[in-house]
Amino acid sequence: MSQTRREFLAFLSAVPLASLGDRPDSADGLPGTMVVNGERLRRHLEGLSLFGRQADGTFASGVSRVGYSDADVAGRSYAMDLMRQAGIEPRVDAAGNILARRPGTDDSLAPLLFGSHIDSVPNGGNFDGDLGSLAAIEVIQTLRERNMTTRRPLEIVVWANEEGFAFGNGLCGSRAAAGQLVEGELDHVWNGGKKADAIRRIGGHPDRISEARRTPGSFACYLELHIEQGGTLDRAGIPIGVVEGIVSIDRYEVTIRGMANHAGTTPMPDRRDALIAASHVAIAVNEIVTSEPGRQVGTVGQLVVVPNAPNVIPGLVRHTIELRDLSADKIRRLADLVRSRARDIATRTKTTIEITHSSHHEGAMATPEIQAIIEKAAAAVSLPSQRMPSGAGHDAQMMATLGPMGMIFVPSVGGISHSPQELSRWEDCTRGAEVLLRSVLLLSR
Repeated sequence: MSQTRREFLAFLSAVPLASLGDRPDSADGLPGTMVVNGERLRRHLEGLSLFGRQADGTFASGVSRVGYSDADVAGRSYAMDLMRQAGIEPRVDAAGNILARRPGTDDSLAPLLFGSHIDSVPNGGNFDGDLGSLAAIEVIQTLRERNMTTRRPLEIVVWANEEGFAFGNGLCGSRAAAGQLVEGELDHVWNGGKKADAIRRIGGHPDRISEARRTPGSFACYLELHIEQGGTLDRAGIPIGVVEGIVSIDRYEVTIRGMANHAGTTPMPDRRDALIAASHVAIAVNEIVTSEPGRQVGTVGQLVVVPNAPNVIPGLVRHTIELRDLSADKIRRLADLVRSRARDIATRTKTTIEITHSSHHEGAMATPEIQAIIEKAAAAVSLPSQRMPSGAGHDAQMMATLGPMGMIFVPSVGGISHSPQELSRWEDCTRGAEVLLRSVLLLSR
């Protein structure tokens, strides 16, 4: 750990709750109730929703603002206009990330970095990423209106192509900032165009992509406000989630070989049905993952059946298994249990089952001292909070490789996300922005 990071974490551990205060006007100049402009935040979110909305749609119709698309270009321009209105000048780095800096009283200090993304999946919602990005702008606008200057400079960011629908690899802008782009990635082709050209389209400079890389210590810490995308907070009636970490993800490719044969003439005892074996594997994954306490999840997703004919016994099945948990050791252990069950299933069904580890996404733990700061910020305005993992990936996991990281969640109604039905109540969006503001003020002193 660098000396700068040690000093910053030591500072965090010494920040008292009293520095936020619960009086009508506390020592930091903030009242004990919400001070961000929730109506303005709502207007800005509704304004952003126009870019990628179907022609005859409404806010409830959702949005398709895929990274590097026309809608993304227009939405990014809208976000940059909002930054200018808040008194900060945006710039686009070599990877296409939008950044804007607000000076502090001691501009020699590393800035506090916070933000999110505004690209979406096809037919997605209007809160995933958008809330964190526009709430970051709202924090800057609120500070400007109150004529407040933090000691530490503030830097907000809108990351490029977080969802990764374009080119099939997410966290694009933040991976570039963390120096984790895949070799040859800029030459990948999607929809007939290279990724390098897509980055140029949003104002980046792929020929100078290394300039987007940040070094450890280039920011004091990273904060991200986000919708939960699950139903835990909504079910519990808790307005603020304090993220403990972003889960590790292990993905496996499963190949099951039996024998394709005539569906009418092959007796049941003689069959080597690959789909029956695959069904048992899917059930085994569910049973193993739910057999012990914890927040681990397991999913059998993509399924390919060959020859996929109604009168032919399936002779080949390929499918995926995905396991997620904060503990990489736990999901490896669960995978070993799945493999053991698969061997038994193969014997019983007279098939062969091959399970190959295809990818690993390292988890990222949030910094404990920042979790405590977020909890203090929520408590100061009487908002209950709950510590919880993030089951989805976020740009924050890339920033955690460079410095201290924290995330704030607000409830997703019904736990729905990546869908036009994605919804977070406006009052919860405002509460999340208020906790973000107060966390920023504590962390930037």
